[in-house]
Amino acid sequence: LGLADYVRKNGFSHVVVSLSGGIDSALTAAIAADALGPDSVWGVTMPTRFSSEGSVDDSRELADRLGIRFDRLDIDGIYAAFLEALEPVFEGTTFGTAEENIQARIRGAMIMAVSNKHGGMVVATGNKSEMAVGYATLYGDMAGGFAILKDVFKQQVYELSRWRNARDDVEVIPAAIIDKAPSAELRPDQKDSDSLPPYDVLDGILERYIEEDRSIASIVAEGFDEVTVRRVVGLVDRNEYKRRQSAPGVKISVKAFGKDRRLPITNHYRSR
Repeated sequence: LGLADYVRKNGFSHVVVSLSGGIDSALTAAIAADALGPDSVWGVTMPTRFSSEGSVDDSRELADRLGIRFDRLDIDGIYAAFLEALEPVFEGTTFGTAEENIQARIRGAMIMAVSNKHGGMVVATGNKSEMAVGYATLYGDMAGGFAILKDVFKQQVYELSRWRNARDDVEVIPAAIIDKAPSAELRPDQKDSDSLPPYDVLDGILERYIEEDRSIASIVAEGFDEVTVRRVVGLVDRNEYKRRQSAPGVKISVKAFGKDRRLPITNHYRSR
């Protein structure tokens, strides 16, 4: 309802979704197809050298099952051109976040180009867990006019995907997408767990800190590791600036980012 109202009342005829082969973009596309009809949803996958063929195939299979348009735009040549152009200032450094984020930003530019040319609104695919800790790229995968999963924690993304498959007894989201380990695929063999605690732990901390306004001590008292809690809380506090630049989205929780929870971007307060 939220997506359909936003799209139609703002005069758009269709939406564009960047399909990564992951669970977030899959659920986003499924919601869009349900809300607007398959003919009004356009899925685009944009692989680089780090994208697995499985992710590309899973994206295509998802699009086929949803009945939406699907296009593959290979961007590795563009990525190589970026690296070549940046070589004079990147020389002597090791591969890191900068090289990873270039890929996300190329995808952001490409999907926005499709939007500008054909008039469809880009639906961002990031979830609340990512928005909370800043595990998203400004001007990259955060690009879009509306973020449908902005108030949905990662564990809920999995629950909703399984629910959607069970609702009509039809597996619209391939099991391979649901079962695979989450990965941004921006470097070899990358997994979300390389940078973040397991999502069941992360979401448990985020729910208590964000939605229940609990203190670090209170969360630790429930059995969470103190080092992990302090790390997660630090990530949440440091990434307010990034959330301020994210697309609007549907509020479904007690406390959504952007309206219910707004903190000063710059502050020096730290819980002792």
